[in-house]
Amino acid sequence: MQYSYRTQFFPRVPRMRRAVCWTFTAWLFSASAWAQSANVCDLTHDGTVDIADFNVAVNLALGRSPCTANVLGNGICDVALVQRVLNAMLGASCVSGATGNGHTVSLSWVASTSPMVIGYNLYRATSENGPYVKLNLTLIGETSYTDITVKSGQTYYYVATAVDAGKNESAYSDGARAVVPSP
Repeated sequence: MQYSYRTQFFPRVPRMRRAVCWTFTAWLFSASAWAQSANVCDLTHDGTVDIADFNVAVNLALGRSPCTANVLGNGICDVALVQRVLNAMLGASCVSGATGNGHTVSLSWVASTSPMVIGYNLYRATSENGPYVKLNLTLIGETSYTDITVKSGQTYYYVATAVDAGKNESAYSDGARAVVPSP
């Protein structure tokens, strides 16, 4: 069976995948960068450091998931990461050996009008043409995301995809650009 439907983002040509025809139009995607306090131990980006963040830290340290954390430094995922996330989960402050600059990039987009879309994936690159690397470990169920792993003075490019219940992923959205200020 073939489905064709329109959603409110990703101006791209139709893409065939698993007999589903995706057609996307009128995507609104924005990014802004500023200095604010963000807890780098919040690995799930849900605003709290809890057992979910601890589980992500364990999976990162064991190599079950690609190392996307930036607590100890970009790409460092070991037992010290697990300990720092555990300490933060238990109420201590998250001791970061990462950028320490407090900068974040806040991203938001217009939700899909399709009832088939269950979440979004977000990708980042340092060049407008990529390569893009996926930032989230699980689908983003909301229409916003805060990237807390950015570095001062760096320019980042972001794209997103929509994912339906069948795990079909759309083509990349149009991009958003964010310039992170220097300290």
